[in-house]
Amino acid sequence: MPSPEYDLGYLQAGVNILESYLLSSELYWTLGVRPPVGGPAYPQLTLGGINLSLARLRSMHLSVQNEAIFKSLEAEIGAMRLDWQVRWEDKASHEFHARLFLWRDFLEEYRANPANHVDRYAYEVSRRVMLQLLSSDAFKVPHEEVELLEGLDALLKSIFIPGPFIWETELADGFPRSTYWYLYGKIGARS
Repeated sequence: MPSPEYDLGYLQAGVNILESYLLSSELYWTLGVRPPVGGPAYPQLTLGGINLSLARLRSMHLSVQNEAIFKSLEAEIGAMRLDWQVRWEDKASHEFHARLFLWRDFLEEYRANPANHVDRYAYEVSRRVMLQLLSSDAFKVPHEEVELLEGLDALLKSIFIPGPFIWETELADGFPRSTYWYLYGKIGARS
């Protein structure tokens, strides 16, 4: 799990370039900053990445200092979302499309060769989480893509084995089973 400092650094770097990102035609935007020592390289800036970092930070027990930083960043992002609502919705819809097809590709690769892909689930499922997080802003998603996601969820349910929360336990409260059921188990052959 990324540390609070990692997610806060991602959001801080993102806030600094968010307006330029929203005004661009690019879906993925390089942050150009280094993560905290020992952390993996930051992913490119996307609204899904922002939403995922926000959701993780809401789930964590933050220090007083980090909580203050988080609240400030959350307010800045919320203001930017309102100021650039149409651009935000367009970008969210575009990202929803891209992540949907990446998620579909993973599930198809898994079905074709389960043994080679089963260990990727805990990482790849972050795409499904981002789809959920983007759905509240992605108002221009075609009906066919909504149906595709429903079909992919049906496929996932057919290979899903319910179990414990697959990410760090500290995050579970921020990702309730009722909405994020796919984080509570694994994929594989049912016995």
